[in-house]
Amino acid sequence: MSNFNESKTNLTQTLLVLDRDAPMKAFLFVTPCVIFLYVNGVMLFTLRKKTVFQEASRYILFGHMLWVDTLNLFMSVVLYICAVSRILIMKNVCLVLLIAAQALFQVSILNLALMSLERYVAICFPLRHAEITSYRITHIAIGVVWMMGLIQCLSEMIIFYAIDSTNTAMHLFCSRTTLFRLQIYKKFDIAFTCIFFVSVCFVIIFTYASIAAVAKTAACDKMSAKKANKTVLLHLIQLGLCAASILVGVIQEAIFVYTDYMTSLNVMYFCFLMFIIFPKCLSPLIYGLRDQAFSCLFKYYFTFGKGKVKPFVIEQHV
Repeated sequence: MSNFNESKTNLTQTLLVLDRDAPMKAFLFVTPCVIFLYVNGVMLFTLRKKTVFQEASRYILFGHMLWVDTLNLFMSVVLYICAVSRILIMKNVCLVLLIAAQALFQVSILNLALMSLERYVAICFPLRHAEITSYRITHIAIGVVWMMGLIQCLSEMIIFYAIDSTNTAMHLFCSRTTLFRLQIYKKFDIAFTCIFFVSVCFVIIFTYASIAAVAKTAACDKMSAKKANKTVLLHLIQLGLCAASILVGVIQEAIFVYTDYMTSLNVMYFCFLMFIIFPKCLSPLIYGLRDQAFSCLFKYYFTFGKGKVKPFVIEQHV
């Protein structure tokens, strides 16, 4: 996950000075972010307009994903603008920003496992679905996810204030490479990233296989099972895109070694937009539009009430 923040800051800090097209590229970066922040905002507003969207577990988890991705996207814009503007940030403020960004990234990964498990329970244990995925249990699960996502952040914060004496500057460019200089940070990052990705990947593959097996039985609603399998597959794709965002930092280092500066800039801007920004923006939108009950209201509010909403459609598909 460290590469997620490093690619936003290191790329601009080192090379934007040499790039005459930096203002245009900054505009191309910020514009889609602002557009998708608006889209996510409308989706969050839509979730607040119906009681069922606030009580059903799958909509609660979807809303949680939206909040996490929206905050993550907003933070990436802030860090990017700070880097482009070459603003020196106070060390403690930078620490809070980086830790918050890391926690959001890890929580977004773990939330994919929760959403897959919810679909697994809905298809494999339909009679107990309401009991297992109740409002209370869903929020407890979200709380556990946040506790897991904060373990690495709290560990790094303790090390930073108790052990780390390598960074004496009060103001600096905000990136993990400039703030976290000890090797133990890198080891922590690799360990937690591997654990979370392997665990979530196992959960998603398990739920996908289980739903596929149940779908072959005569007692199962094959249409619902097929739709649930597509949803779980979407989560697996989202996980893959998260993994691709981590690889951006690795690609960045290789490009700097084997190509000239201008080529490095062009390739890195493309990688950053394609593997970090657009996946974070498009995944919630695609997931939301696949739900007929939600997309009906979303389109209504997105068009400022000019669309037509059929209430019975919502009742039938929730």
